[in-house]
Amino acid sequence: MLAVLKSCTLSGYEGVLTLVEVNVARGFPHFDIVGLADTAVKESKERVRAALTNNGYKLPSERITVNLAPAAIKKHGPGLDLPIALGILAASGQIPATSRLLDTLVTGELSLEGKIRPVKGVLSMAIVAAKNKVKYMAVPLENAPEAAAIEAVQVVSVSGLKDLVAWCQGQLDIEPASAPVLQGEDLAHQNNLAHVKGQLGAKRALEVAAAGGHNLLMVGPPGSGKTMLANCLPSILPSLNPEQSLEVSQIYSVAGMLPHGRLIKEPPFRGPHHSASLGGIVGGGAVPRPGEISLAHNGVLFMDEFPEFRRSVLEVLRQPIEEGQITIARTKFTYSFPARFLLVAAANPCPCGYYGVEGGLCTCTVGQISRYRSRFSGPILDRIDLWLDIPPVSYEKLRQRGREEDSSAVRQRVLAARDIQKRRFGVSQLNGEMNSHQVEVNCTLDFQGEALLKEAFRRLRLSARAHQRVLKVARTIADLAGRQHILREDMAEALSYRSFSWQGDDGY
Repeated sequence: MLAVLKSCTLSGYEGVLTLVEVNVARGFPHFDIVGLADTAVKESKERVRAALTNNGYKLPSERITVNLAPAAIKKHGPGLDLPIALGILAASGQIPATSRLLDTLVTGELSLEGKIRPVKGVLSMAIVAAKNKVKYMAVPLENAPEAAAIEAVQVVSVSGLKDLVAWCQGQLDIEPASAPVLQGEDLAHQNNLAHVKGQLGAKRALEVAAAGGHNLLMVGPPGSGKTMLANCLPSILPSLNPEQSLEVSQIYSVAGMLPHGRLIKEPPFRGPHHSASLGGIVGGGAVPRPGEISLAHNGVLFMDEFPEFRRSVLEVLRQPIEEGQITIARTKFTYSFPARFLLVAAANPCPCGYYGVEGGLCTCTVGQISRYRSRFSGPILDRIDLWLDIPPVSYEKLRQRGREEDSSAVRQRVLAARDIQKRRFGVSQLNGEMNSHQVEVNCTLDFQGEALLKEAFRRLRLSARAHQRVLKVARTIADLAGRQHILREDMAEALSYRSFSWQGDDGY
């Protein structure tokens, strides 16, 4: 007999509807799984065999063939255990092929005793079930909250094989899982700009970066507040819209990092250590999984000690910064993960951190400083919109009484500027994402602004890309001020973010 069940496999961070076709026919006893299955899927034969036997069912002493369609898609992981086991029971006549069984997308890993263990990527699978108008979805108990976030599917959560068989036969009623309540993050529990003493220029740069989606590089001595400023950035970013929330949650679901099964509503913040490998940053592995740049999608990627990252890691950032995604190539397949993040990089002015700092004693040689600064490669710097010097904070500023401006006030200005951009582009696009045509249309300058840009282009030796980025930043500054046209003062502020105090030093 033949039984066909619905399941799902993952390709990158998206799900692919998979038909589990099980045929039990006369012949020499054999158990074959075909359809481009990886090792974990092929090993399901032994898990299914033990689970069926330990729950009072029989593994047919005939030829069992399991085909996983479409055959051109690589099948990963143990999530196909459960549909294979149900397919064998239905094809061998041990359970009837009820309409409930045939209209259910099934996923889950089987233990040898027949318990159902959680799997990764259930949110993506639930999206696939909804798109294909599958009525039910059977998932492990632990995965029920994230699957239930897709309201178009009735989620049946089960803990064991026998319970699922009983439900499929109508002998057991299981209440559909309910969607988890979305809760925004309270700003009071985040790092707040009100806790940062002084650094008004840096706070302004954070506001511009948040409003227009501009990448930011901060250079300053140890203890000047670079890390604290970066950690404050999420507190002035708007919450994710429903589409962004679902996409980010899919990535975290595939990585097995979705907290409590709830959708992620606030922009993620990722701060990988500078010793992280290339695969850890961009993703990859035998079964490709998202890296840090994808986990930071629609949020912030903070790279402290920026020059200490491996050169290969820094250079690979070019594609995702420009395109908003990363493509991982394998011998026969390619996988794409979204990676549209706001990059915040931090570095010291020299290896010891005290070059040019008033009252600081730099112990670095000229050669050490030159080699350190050479790690700021031109192509990477060209893709960073805002360059910022972070001076040390004075004693008077640290001991100054009175509360600094709160993140909530800055966030309101960021929201207002983003609302202007939404009306301008008609979609959720930011100034930092404008293409060349959009820059030409939306970044017109008056005579004074044009003259200032022309002079700066020559003196700062700006590239064509840097020229575009300066215009984008100026557009954001004008939006924060509520101006329709870019003024000379907007251009002047934008240009102030294109140089460091140590540029042009003799010998460096």
